[in-house]
Amino acid sequence: MNAIAAYSGALLETLNRAFDTQADALREGARLLKEATLGGRNIFAFGCSHAILPMLEMYYRTGGMATINPVRAPGLCLDVDPATMTSAMERMRDYGRVIVDGQPLGAGDVIIVHSVSGRNSVSIDVALRAKEKGAKVIVLTNLAMSRAVTSRHPDGVKLYEVGDVVIDNCGCLGDAAIDVPGVPEKVAPTSTAVGAALMNAMMAQAVADIVDAGGVPPVFVSANVDGGDEHNREILKRYGSHIFYM
Repeated sequence: MNAIAAYSGALLETLNRAFDTQADALREGARLLKEATLGGRNIFAFGCSHAILPMLEMYYRTGGMATINPVRAPGLCLDVDPATMTSAMERMRDYGRVIVDGQPLGAGDVIIVHSVSGRNSVSIDVALRAKEKGAKVIVLTNLAMSRAVTSRHPDGVKLYEVGDVVIDNCGCLGDAAIDVPGVPEKVAPTSTAVGAALMNAMMAQAVADIVDAGGVPPVFVSANVDGGDEHNREILKRYGSHIFYM
């Protein structure tokens, strides 16, 4: 079996399907990012365990918006041992509300919340609490998977039911994409690669929309090209009041 070809085919098919079907949602998410930027509001991004990876791709990143702030909380990122702690913590009731209350998030702000299954309490409570505080919520999820599983939230709600904008990564049930003969489990997930691509596309559209509206987008350039440090210092100076990770 040529598993490399099988995975590349599955990944590209998923990616193309996502871009074909989620264009409107991506534009709507970009509109929220634009409005937050031009309105002097704040932008945040949250995910648990591996779901944080596309969110981390968005911040302090060459070609990225400097104003996207990662929301990282104890026990939810992959820097903990044992790693199984993240699976337990993401199911904890009300922890997401505590996380949001610890952020400078308020009315008019935007938070992107990523969960492949959309079933666990922390991500759902992050979204619910953010909306209670007047923020807009962009959800990145796997709708096929989320609709196939039960909610672990005490109210029975799922993440996609909470979002103002819902972006489907178009993955399959369980995320892993290919069958290998002799192995009962599917292998090779798609959510990180597709999720990162979708988020970069949404961010790129937001940058274009900001320019079209006459604004100056807060875009980092590589610190490893000549003039990069100087450019980035100016971006940090202009938008420093909306950057919370420095």
